[in-house]
Amino acid sequence: MDRKLVLGLGGTVDYELSWDSAVLDRLAHAHGVRRHELTTTAPIIDERSLLVAIVSFLASGAGAERFVASSAVIQSFVSHFDYAITLGGTGVRAGLVLDALGIPSTQHLVSIDDNVRRLLPDSISYVTAAREDTLDPHLIVQYPAGAMVRLTDGDVLAPAPNRLIFANDPPNRSMPLAADLAQELAQADAFLVSGFNTMQDHDLLERRLVELARAMRALPRGALVYYEDAGFYSLEFAETVRARLLGRIDVYGMNEDELQEYIGRSVNLLDAHDVRRALNEVRSIIPAVALVVHTRYWAIAVGEGARRHHAAIESAVRVAATRYRVGDRLTAADVAETDEMPRHAAGAALIEAVVAELGDAVGVAAFALDVAHPTTVGLGDTFVGGFLAGSFGEAESG
Repeated sequence: MDRKLVLGLGGTVDYELSWDSAVLDRLAHAHGVRRHELTTTAPIIDERSLLVAIVSFLASGAGAERFVASSAVIQSFVSHFDYAITLGGTGVRAGLVLDALGIPSTQHLVSIDDNVRRLLPDSISYVTAAREDTLDPHLIVQYPAGAMVRLTDGDVLAPAPNRLIFANDPPNRSMPLAADLAQELAQADAFLVSGFNTMQDHDLLERRLVELARAMRALPRGALVYYEDAGFYSLEFAETVRARLLGRIDVYGMNEDELQEYIGRSVNLLDAHDVRRALNEVRSIIPAVALVVHTRYWAIAVGEGARRHHAAIESAVRVAATRYRVGDRLTAADVAETDEMPRHAAGAALIEAVVAELGDAVGVAAFALDVAHPTTVGLGDTFVGGFLAGSFGEAESG
């Protein structure tokens, strides 16, 4: 492939926890956690409050990304578990997917250390704004459907599988831009923007957006700009990003959790009327040329530019489903195998109904997969990688 894909803006080092209900039960009893304490909004300041947050999200089956007071909280918590060290961040995980499909990319990184150097494949080059090595790991928690945690006054059961991310990452919070970003963008066919969701200083965000807009002026005419929302800590910051960048974004992506957060209510993802109403609500907030919402049952794009991305969405759904069933080590052969598997029937029916009623929408049903140990972390990032692969004629079904 002779296309140049630049993916950013920041990568992470992830500590992927091995789910162990026995350890969580022990910690819940050691800390005396009770059901009435469960909340997803309290500050995460220590090991106990991190445990409360995990159990609270598990109870609802929701996924989320949350800020913790320090990396020391994460280091303390993971010491109780087995865990794997992997690379994360939307751009990096999308790049890893592209690498698995034989497509090289260039990463924009804001931090670097020996974990990154060791784990990045040779096909992925990078530019970085980092001046020294740093390590601020992100805690990744995947829980399966039916996962149970026993509290002192009752049990909590997960109604669905999902993933949680906890981090305190100063480089990604400040999001410095590499001096040679514009030089890389001058040759780019596609540019992935994500990561502003972790920033917490509004004035600094404004400066970074000015700097990014200046660098993006180097993009060739016709280059695709994909923006992945990734769940903002503050929706005010999301509004600021849109005010600065929306006019240059070709595809604006988000998952079901982010959709529901923007419109301020839960959505029945298999009810065509409710989904259509939700899509109209979110597009009034985010009037993107193509707004893509990807969920466990379907992916739908709405907007004047939506129809041109049908093949890319198909690729994205297929590749994300492959990660769900086989994990990090997916291959092009695995993707082709996924394509032979059945689609989610209710998702397909919803797509048909919603697309028929919305004049500028396209959709793709998810796959109906029965997997004993699914991979739920990085599915949105994998969707982005699959979308970019499909945008440039790769990752086609076998």
